Amino acid sequence: MNKFGLIVISTLASLALLVGYNFSVSHAAQSAEQNAATVNGKPIPMSLYTSQLDRLLKQFSLTGRKLDEKQTSALKKRILDSLIAREVLKQEAQKRGIKADDAMINSQMQTFKKSATPEKFEASLKQMNMTEATFRDYLATEFAIKKMIDTDLASKVTVTPREVRAFYDSKPELFKAPEMVRASHILVKVDKNATAKQKAAALAKIKAIRKRILKGADFATVAREVSDDTGSKANGGDLNFFAKGQMVPEFEKAAFSLKPGQMSGIVTTQFGYHLIKVTALKPAGTVPFDKIKDRIEQHLKTQKMQNALPPYIEALKSKAKIEIFVKA
Repeated sequence: MNKFGLIVISTLASLALLVGYNFSVSHAAQSAEQNAATVNGKPIPMSLYTSQLDRLLKQFSLTGRKLDEKQTSALKKRILDSLIAREVLKQEAQKRGIKADDAMINSQMQTFKKSATPEKFEASLKQMNMTEATFRDYLATEFAIKKMIDTDLASKVTVTPREVRAFYDSKPELFKAPEMVRASHILVKVDKNATAKQKAAALAKIKAIRKRILKGADFATVAREVSDDTGSKANGGDLNFFAKGQMVPEFEKAAFSLKPGQMSGIVTTQFGYHLIKVTALKPAGTVPFDKIKDRIEQHLKTQKMQNALPPYIEALKSKAKIEIFVKA
């Protein structure tokens, strides 16, 4: 469903996008610098405010946009408002003793670490002006805030079956499913810097594999034995369903030209030599309501929670003593 636009954005992610990741230095350092604002006496350092502003202004400049005075003023206000909102939410969660689950924090830390090499992870932390410990503290605060918001708002947000159906019926373009094919493959990898001799050896290997299958060997069994694609070999080379545009052109052209049960000839791509076997086809059509209704319900619920969030924050801010020292 490459056109399905129901991307559920969590409250945590929304806050992170507003506030960014340049969170905090020690309290000793905070007390020694000028503050952009305070919330119940707790400082929001000027350095945090200016770092957010500089980061966003740089992003605008990279896109070739130059903000005028009115736009810059609005951006400054948005940044300061988001920092104050986060501090208000943080203090409320602390006051109520709401803490993040260690398992959730550990899981998120592992996700970040697995997404990059150790060197890139360290470089990202440095760019965010963080250590691993302060980043972990940041995540703990974000998850605690999310936990509190979910507790306070989720019970008040309901989505009726009628609303789910109305969304589905009113936006048919979101639920168009493209033609898809399910295929398995066997890869004999060829390095981009391979010599002619190495390429010849790889080609001879894939020819021998193809001959073996044509003589009756099971494709999936052979894939588990010899394929160089570590991501699919354990599943017998199965790549599941994919639509046009998801694979490299040579692979896609071959896969969509086959009927279920057919195996391709030798297909050459930037990765090496492939044998492709199509196992199923799905014609283009519309995703049935019953298959998508749960995702629609979650999307609508998230939308309602996001709409309820600003007044929720404003209610907390009305009870807090907020002092602002920077002019937007």
